[in-house]
Amino acid sequence: MRRGWRIALGTLVAVGALVGAALASAWAPDRAVDSLQPRWAPPPSRFVSVDGLAVHVRDVGPREDPLPIVLLHGTSASLHTWEGWAAALSHDRRVISMDLPGFGLTGPNAAGDYHMASYVRFVLDTLDTLKVQRFVIAGNSLGGNIAWETALAAPARVDKLILVDAAGYPPTATSVPLGFRLARTPVVNRLLPHLLLRSMIDASVRNVYGDPSRVTPELVDRYEQMTLRAGNRRALVQRFEQSDFGAGAQRIASLKLPTLVLWGGRDRLIPPEHARRFVHDIAGSTLVVFDDLGHVPQEEAPARSVAAAQHFLGLPAAPTLP
Repeated sequence: MRRGWRIALGTLVAVGALVGAALASAWAPDRAVDSLQPRWAPPPSRFVSVDGLAVHVRDVGPREDPLPIVLLHGTSASLHTWEGWAAALSHDRRVISMDLPGFGLTGPNAAGDYHMASYVRFVLDTLDTLKVQRFVIAGNSLGGNIAWETALAAPARVDKLILVDAAGYPPTATSVPLGFRLARTPVVNRLLPHLLLRSMIDASVRNVYGDPSRVTPELVDRYEQMTLRAGNRRALVQRFEQSDFGAGAQRIASLKLPTLVLWGGRDRLIPPEHARRFVHDIAGSTLVVFDDLGHVPQEEAPARSVAAAQHFLGLPAAPTLP
């Protein structure tokens, strides 16, 4: 009997040591935003004060444009996901991208409020600060959900809508990135604000690409460092705790504006069936599907995806992009 207890105790000690070693290897402190700015916020980036936040914004293209194009990123992304689109569109139009609260260099808001109504208010307040009254709005994933909710909240201000693998309907994911799964797992998500493995970031980014070979070390660097920005990991957990995915789906049919729906045919997080639902519910909308792309077409293949947006907006074809 004593020998059995000794074996059990030894096993527990060994398991504890392994768990401790794993936690130690994954322990990653927050990075101060000031330490990230030199690499990730060179000009034309700037920071504007909105609702008590120093918001990371890029505002490029002709200032006299009466209908700027606003670009909103998805969960755990940043304005950098739109760099290809911004470069192409800014030849002819004013283009505004921003890091949403809880993500990128903007970081968490003091209230810890990541409900959809708070995001819509933030977008409109940011555009008020930039003195933009009427605009075209495009969004990917979470940013797409915010985009169509903004169009419903302020219909007189939104001229056209572009939805890129947008959220809005109840989820039917066939594969969810590891980081998202951990953020939604009770107990484990209490540790998440202190832990990060580069391999987890790498796996999560590859999960949302149609062709994982397009994921570069530089791209993983960016996602990793944006995740380490002080407060962002805690904000991600709060975002999932506060989410009610698909709760407002019945309101999508109320949208009455020109809408382009762009989708990656290999999107496993928000599968293409959601694209068809948007097109069914939004009268007169247009659908473009890229069969070989995943959840972030604007990042995975900026030239092809922005060309569809330019056609929709009546703009000349883009200069050559990757």
